[in-house]
Amino acid sequence: MLTPWLATLRSLPRDGRDTLFLLAVIAWVLLPQAGRLPLWCSLGAGAVLLWRGWLALQARALPGKLWLALLLVLTLTATYLTHGTLLGRDAGVTLLVVLITLKTLELRARRDAFVIFFLGFFCMLSNFFYSQSLLTAVSMVLGLLGLLTALVNAHMPVGKPPLAQAAKTAGAMALFGAPIMLVLFVLFPRMAPLWGVPSDTMTGRSGLSASMEVGTIATLALDDSIVMRIKFEGETPPQRELYLRGPVLSSFDGRQWLPLRASLPSRYALPADLQVTGQPVPYEVTLQPTNRPWLFLLEAAAQSPVLPGYRTVMQDDLQWLSNRPITDVVRYKAVSYPHFSHGPAQQVLGLQEFVDLPPGFNPRTLALAADIRRDPRYAQAGASALVQVALDRLRTGGYSYTLEPGVYGRDTADEFWFDRKEGFCEHIASSFVILMRALDIPARIVTGYQGGEMNSVDGFWVVRQSDAHAWAEVWQAGRGWMRVDPTSAVSPGRTGAFQRLAPPRGAVAQAFGNFSPNLSARVRATWEAVNNGWSQWVLNYTQGRQLSLLKDIGFKSPSWEDLATLLISVIVLASVAGGGWAWWERSQHDPWLRLLSQARRRLARAGIDSTPATSPRQLASQVLQKYGPQGQPLHDWLMQLENQRYAAPSATPKSQARQFSLLNQQLRRLSWPA
Repeated sequence: MLTPWLATLRSLPRDGRDTLFLLAVIAWVLLPQAGRLPLWCSLGAGAVLLWRGWLALQARALPGKLWLALLLVLTLTATYLTHGTLLGRDAGVTLLVVLITLKTLELRARRDAFVIFFLGFFCMLSNFFYSQSLLTAVSMVLGLLGLLTALVNAHMPVGKPPLAQAAKTAGAMALFGAPIMLVLFVLFPRMAPLWGVPSDTMTGRSGLSASMEVGTIATLALDDSIVMRIKFEGETPPQRELYLRGPVLSSFDGRQWLPLRASLPSRYALPADLQVTGQPVPYEVTLQPTNRPWLFLLEAAAQSPVLPGYRTVMQDDLQWLSNRPITDVVRYKAVSYPHFSHGPAQQVLGLQEFVDLPPGFNPRTLALAADIRRDPRYAQAGASALVQVALDRLRTGGYSYTLEPGVYGRDTADEFWFDRKEGFCEHIASSFVILMRALDIPARIVTGYQGGEMNSVDGFWVVRQSDAHAWAEVWQAGRGWMRVDPTSAVSPGRTGAFQRLAPPRGAVAQAFGNFSPNLSARVRATWEAVNNGWSQWVLNYTQGRQLSLLKDIGFKSPSWEDLATLLISVIVLASVAGGGWAWWERSQHDPWLRLLSQARRRLARAGIDSTPATSPRQLASQVLQKYGPQGQPLHDWLMQLENQRYAAPSATPKSQARQFSLLNQQLRRLSWPA
């Protein structure tokens, strides 16, 4: 099947072959953007690249300027209508993709190719606006090598040089440039806000929300992406105790749970009054971008987490917030205490906000609360006993924990308690808190993450979106706010290691897992550990780590000025060393003999052997004998080399140096016969 295609490609003229190669590289660079671009842009870019490839295969004429102008106007209009602007990250990337694909339709000369090359480099960098993962980096390195190969190939204007030759030169260029890039990466000062790519603050991210409607957290359980990684400095707490606190929701309008109103009078405020006991748990969190100011910490952290470049504050409800949204990967250290108490110990005015319920909702739940209160056993019972009544009902009433409870109607608590008797954590927590409030017990919902799993390869604790959870806090006199997880009453394994609802896997992952579950888990853990290493050592190489590096090499109080000085010194020393080596190499070796030796080695690989006594003229004659007209450019270069050596001297040493430089450039660009 592939033989006719390969024969067709090999028979193409050089322009057609090079065009198809360049189009393939552009498609590779743009492919990661397909899911982020507007649908019309992705489909349009693919159609234009396919159209341009068909024109190259058929050797047909390119469209005229009128067509290009019309397409440009249409795409500019579509970009504005889609994004509402032509500025900003998303609109800019869309325009960049539009421009590079339309530019291929006027690829007629080398200068057009150069424009496409450099637009391709910009498109390659734009992929990192959205993802800095290891997979993205590896794919863009391949894209970089492809663009460099096309660029080198464009500088070989004579004949039809094989792409493998250009790829080899491009690989050598990248290899020689790698040490320079490594030095720049390590020493270039990371000065905020210049360092890093600003993210569009209006772009939403998958994750917990500032509000909760019954059914919303269940959708997160279908998302297996990683939210954060935790590295414990000592012993890891039991999985059932890993509650990572997020938004606290206290106001209920019948459908949604919302944070407590910020406009409440100060007399209603409830200070945190956090009291911690027992052994502290130190740990470090690597948090993925959420576009929210929330910092997820184990309950409960009494001290501010160490997050360079951010200011953090703890709310009265124990939620930690930063002074700006988390739009990039961040790493912070914290200390938490699993044993704690918080909130007022005695009844205060502000607690009334936590027993309010909207009128007209969940009448059967209200009636259930009234029945419990009329029971002589609970007429004078405190909050602790009434909480136990509700938990016993959940344990023994035939309730179940599921990702697919169906769509709930208007009275969600009534449906859960009396009709469906199944739900995800937010169904259970919401119904429990409504019942508590109906019993005149202050209660609220806490959202966050619970559990996670240990990666056996790198030792990091991994928390995913599928670990999103909702639990309750109930106020008890003399104790303050107490955590109650009603989901544990329905499904005790949810907060342990035995029963975790997992999102459905794709067909390939499922087949691989069925074939070898242990191998599948091992491969996944290894890949995530490699990605974590990339994140820890590359993406999180911050100014603080740079300054620590300077301390290690002897700087007492390093600053970014010291970094700049060290970087400039290294560059100057490397330049002086490189210049000195080049001068010594030229002084020790005859440049003419060096060029002839390079030509002999290349010809030997092509099948033309020679000895040190073989003159350039003899080599040129052998080239013509073996390759005929195809070897004419190489023949002419060898004759120029001989004339430069043996012709009557008429040039100054300076002009001779220029001639050697020109001959050296020509040797690199020559098309060597296959």
